[in-house]
Amino acid sequence: MAKRTVSLLQLLLVVYGVCVPSSAQICRLLGQPALPLLSAQKDINIGAIFSFHKSALLKIQPFTSKPKPTTCGSFNSLRGFKYAQTLIFTIEEINNSTQLLPGVSLGYKIYDSCSSISQTVLSGMSLMNGYEETLSDTSCSRPPSGVYLFIIIIILFFIFLQISHFATCACLSNRKRFPSFFRTIPSDYYQSRALAQLVKHFGWTWVGTVRSRGDYGNNGIAAFEEAAKQEGICIEYSEAILSTDPKEQFLKTLEVIKKGTARVVLAFVAVGDFVPLLNVIAQHNITGIQWVGSESWITYRTFAETKEYSFLSGAVGFAIANAKLVGLREFLVNVHPNQEPNNELLKEFWETVFQCSFRSNSSGGCTGSEKLAELQNEYTDVSELRIVNKVYTAVYAIAHTLHNVLKDLRSSTSSSKGERPTPQKVLDYMRDVRFTVKTGEDIFFDVSGDPAAKYDLINWQPADDGSLQFKYVGFYDSSLPSEQCLRVIQEHMIWAGNSRQFPVSVCSESCTPGTRKAVQKGRPVCCYDCIPCAEGEINNETGKDKCVLKVVEFLSYTEIMGMVLCIFSFFGMLLTAIVSFLFYLHKETPIVRANNSELSFLLLFSLSLCFLCSLTFIGQPTEWSCMLRHTAFGITFVLCISCVLGKTIVVLMAFRATLPGSNVMKWFGPLQQRLSVVSLSLIQMIICVLWLTISPPFPYMNLSYYREKVILECNLGSALGFWAVLGYTGLLSILCFILAFLARNLPDNFNEAKFITFSMLIFCAVWITFIPAYVSSPGKFTVAVQIFAILASSFSLLFCIFAPKCYIILLKPEKNTKKQMMGKSSSKAL
Repeated sequence: MAKRTVSLLQLLLVVYGVCVPSSAQICRLLGQPALPLLSAQKDINIGAIFSFHKSALLKIQPFTSKPKPTTCGSFNSLRGFKYAQTLIFTIEEINNSTQLLPGVSLGYKIYDSCSSISQTVLSGMSLMNGYEETLSDTSCSRPPSGVYLFIIIIILFFIFLQISHFATCACLSNRKRFPSFFRTIPSDYYQSRALAQLVKHFGWTWVGTVRSRGDYGNNGIAAFEEAAKQEGICIEYSEAILSTDPKEQFLKTLEVIKKGTARVVLAFVAVGDFVPLLNVIAQHNITGIQWVGSESWITYRTFAETKEYSFLSGAVGFAIANAKLVGLREFLVNVHPNQEPNNELLKEFWETVFQCSFRSNSSGGCTGSEKLAELQNEYTDVSELRIVNKVYTAVYAIAHTLHNVLKDLRSSTSSSKGERPTPQKVLDYMRDVRFTVKTGEDIFFDVSGDPAAKYDLINWQPADDGSLQFKYVGFYDSSLPSEQCLRVIQEHMIWAGNSRQFPVSVCSESCTPGTRKAVQKGRPVCCYDCIPCAEGEINNETGKDKCVLKVVEFLSYTEIMGMVLCIFSFFGMLLTAIVSFLFYLHKETPIVRANNSELSFLLLFSLSLCFLCSLTFIGQPTEWSCMLRHTAFGITFVLCISCVLGKTIVVLMAFRATLPGSNVMKWFGPLQQRLSVVSLSLIQMIICVLWLTISPPFPYMNLSYYREKVILECNLGSALGFWAVLGYTGLLSILCFILAFLARNLPDNFNEAKFITFSMLIFCAVWITFIPAYVSSPGKFTVAVQIFAILASSFSLLFCIFAPKCYIILLKPEKNTKKQMMGKSSSKAL
């Protein structure tokens, strides 16, 4: 099948590999081109650049007729080799698929960056231009047949359709500067915001930061600081380090950490930059710091397996979400130098992992019979495929884009004319691509060419062998709603020093209620003193930076409890008025005239006052309302009980008067009844006057019961006065109950005593239970208990005494006769 070519955007090269047009429109390569270390030519080839060797001093060599590989240092990257084999594994998986790119085979050209930016540029040039010494004008703007660039690290040139599995710098999301850049790894912008949310979640408002002095660290910490400021987090210090710094610089950073008061340190550093600092910390035995790590090192197994770095125990941070790639390990361990005998990279890899040499025939020589499956190292370990999975998804992203491009070409009528898709069209295909890989992960890109940010929250915990292991304790997923993005399983976490004790890192402790923040001059807003608020004030709940008046609480007419009590009070008054009206209409009937109708109307009047006085307990207490509520309550209830007591005595006297020769009623006639009611009420009035004169009730702001609010209540003034009023009312009630109880067996037709007994029983029960409830109820509930007692006792008197009479008046009028009222009484008397 003929090689397919796809038009690419014109290359803009910087630093190395400049295309210099001549009068004959010929370009000439400057220097020696790089050669691919692993390659397989197919219909469409994917170019990739990984790091396999250490960097070495590169020289621009004159072009020779036979290209030679550029010299790098020694092989030192099992990780890079693993990435390369993952790319090959993925390509073979795609080639074996009947659904994706049917009839098209993918190949690859994998180059070495030698951990050097300049070598990366040369490798990119070789991908674009091939090995020709003299290039035509079109060669300068067109890559070799069928090559799609797969750029692995940040490269110093602008090229069409770049996709990275490892470049996390937030700067690459700028579509004006990098319109053709895509990546399968999340931007550090999301990681920085996730870290800020994590720190906020744990309540750490005072942290130190250490960063790599480069794009990764500078941009990452800048984004973190911006997010941290929004979350109310303060940065005590921000140190920058680089692996090439002298030891003095790392010692200086160590001193800053030691002198700092922040117990939490965020390390947004590359692995290579972090090693020298960790060594210095280990030498000085610095412990007790809660480390928060970025994805670059939080799952770096070498750190976890180094016992000198045990002070990292309890470290927490976000790692790229893990995945499981079925069949990958089998593919990795089947790699063998015999597959490509002339491939030096495979031999270097074999010599590195087995510590042998193909150039030696001694005991240290490689035989080729060694088995990778028996090794347990970074290359064969497939438990941590976080970045490897990004290589896997990047290849699939290119394959799906190619699939859509070719599908569109086949179905388009313009394809017969040989027209190719424009660069912008191919970019649109890449931007719109969406698919699900075998791991179950949905792959798509946003408008900036970034994927959804999905991280695993990792906690370093001690293993049985003394090393540290990575424990999954939560996740962050930017595709979820903001309130669900972060999830932390805190109960499974270990903190600094293998402790279960949750670390605290604040500049100043939170101000207690009743005090406010006062920012310390020249220090961040997280550092403050707590100044007491004035009496009746409390700090505001949001910032606690100012004192505000406490919430004032009292039983209000506008709240539900106040409304309900008001309704019952008005309902009681309405019922009392209806009974009074009914009695007035039937005032000449025997049942109303019996047992002194005058006392009945006076009792109804006093009950109306009882229902009415309950309203004085609702609303904001004032000087007048405090005096009125207690005195009105005492006087109206004594008036009410006096009337009931008078009716009870009348029942007893009336029954005695029916006996032959009895003249007892002349001693307790209407005049005596009135005098008894007035006298008994007058005693209560005197008690109330003395109370109001000596020490009256007054409005009082109770600040001691609740710290966060003020209870506005009526202080009794004199507790003796209150209990004297209540005691006198209780004494009359008990006397009334005893007399009614003694009269309970009098003739039925003429007997109110049993109804009075029942009403006074309820009355006394209510007020006996009132005392402990009144004493123990807080705030407005004290008032509510008192109103409930007033209403309950008033309703008991109204229903028990007057309901039976209303029943006869309305429903049994035939019994409302003098004969009916006196008949049974006469017969029993005889």
